[in-house]
Amino acid sequence: MKKVTTAALAALAALIAAGSLATASAADAQSRYERSDRQEHRQDRREDRRDDRQYARQDDRREWRQDRREDRQEYRQQARAYDRWQRAERRYYASRYQAPRGYRYQQWSYGQRLPSHYSRGYVINDYYRYGLRAPPRGYHYVRNGNDVVLAAVAGGLITAVIGGLFY
Repeated sequence: MKKVTTAALAALAALIAAGSLATASAADAQSRYERSDRQEHRQDRREDRRDDRQYARQDDRREWRQDRREDRQEYRQQARAYDRWQRAERRYYASRYQAPRGYRYQQWSYGQRLPSHYSRGYVINDYYRYGLRAPPRGYHYVRNGNDVVLAAVAGGLITAVIGGLFY
């Protein structure tokens, strides 16, 4: 009887163990499934963040390009501020003007060439005093009667005329 009881108990223990193993393996399988599901979810979130960063970088680049484009446009507009012919907003007193020997007062316009005689003694170096912007590199302001001419230093090509700056 002892052998039978031991065998029955062993069989019962085997059954219980098999049931708990089945339950354990089902729970283990479920936890493995949840674990892999969580990993996939984490991976998806990671990829979403990566995509967000990529789009943000693209947006930053796009904004940077737009800013550069606007800066170039603004620079061009400022360069055009040396209009071909402007009327002075404010007038200044200056000493009497005398045309170079052999020349008389002439109203110059955009695209003409200023004779080299005007570059001697008629250049305005204190342009800030008269409310003028700094001339671009290679240019200078030259007084012509009551007007001021922006001309190239090398060839005398006139790029702007500011009329009536002086009394």
